Amino acid sequence: MKKILLVDDSALMRTVLSDIINADKRFQVVDKAKDGVEALDLLKRKTFDAVVLDINMPKMDGITLLKELQKNKIKAKIMMASTDTKEGAKVTMDALDLGALDFVHKPDRASECRGEDFTKHFINTLAAVAESKAPASAKAFSIDDVRESRKVVELVTKSAGRITGNRIVAIASSTGGPRALQAVIPKLPKNLKTPVVLVQHMPQGFTASLAERLDSLSEVHVKEAVEGDVLKPGTVYISRGGQHMHIVKNAGRPSIHYVDGPTREGVRPCANFMYESLMDSDYDEICCVVMTGMGADGTEGIKNLKTKKKIHVIGQEESTCTVYGMPKAIATAGLVDQVVKLDNIAQEIILNVGVN
Repeated sequence: MKKILLVDDSALMRTVLSDIINADKRFQVVDKAKDGVEALDLLKRKTFDAVVLDINMPKMDGITLLKELQKNKIKAKIMMASTDTKEGAKVTMDALDLGALDFVHKPDRASECRGEDFTKHFINTLAAVAESKAPASAKAFSIDDVRESRKVVELVTKSAGRITGNRIVAIASSTGGPRALQAVIPKLPKNLKTPVVLVQHMPQGFTASLAERLDSLSEVHVKEAVEGDVLKPGTVYISRGGQHMHIVKNAGRPSIHYVDGPTREGVRPCANFMYESLMDSDYDEICCVVMTGMGADGTEGIKNLKTKKKIHVIGQEESTCTVYGMPKAIATAGLVDQVVKLDNIAQEIILNVGVN
């Protein structure tokens, strides 16, 4: 059994979440804390397989606890329990920057947590966090990291040969993705020759904050894609949480179209739909990038895309993945052209699609 520490200021929420966790034979809540002060004391003395951490708590909140863990060089696999407000989404991005591995949107009422959809999503996320690797660096990501890594990419950009044809980059990521994307998107040059479409598994309300965070770090423009967006070079379009993003022709131009519908591979948005929608596009070649994440989203879509289009598939290398699930699935299916460490993904994208 995986040993879980549950940190939440609500006694009722601690009871409900404990019941959910303990109902799965893989996990057991061995300790509880009502604030960050109690949690820090426990984490100094004990080791846990995963920590479920509330954000808003008295005495010491979740963000402050993450900073204290860094200061004390305590490594822990953290799953945040977050709200769905705009402010909450931004705080969640801060938590992921500070080393949290994933998060769930926790309903405001404890009674709503007992629903089948939330329970399944909660346990699946906890399983991914408990099985994952903790971040290699506890240091918070900063603009200095971007500037340093961008120097290498500038050299690659200058050496990138003239690439012809109409191309696009399509990225899929999940658990560990928000942090991993900060090692890729900010390195892309503003004169990238192609648009980039991106599915990151996140609920509605959080993808806008992810786009804002990446845009603030990047030379390329990063935005949460809206219905009808016409794809332009040097722009990254992140699928809105809670809907499936398709690339369609609108008046002869590649555009964003959202489709409501059930989950696929247990997620919404699903990268498989994004890849399959490119089958009827006018792009000559698609550079598919599959990054850290649990499950197999992307594999079926890329397999189907390959029947109609020329593709080049980049899979993130195992040791640099928080969860080696999605990249492993495409590798096992024999679809990968390159296996690339996280820090080198941006330069391989540039070499594949070119710059203006």
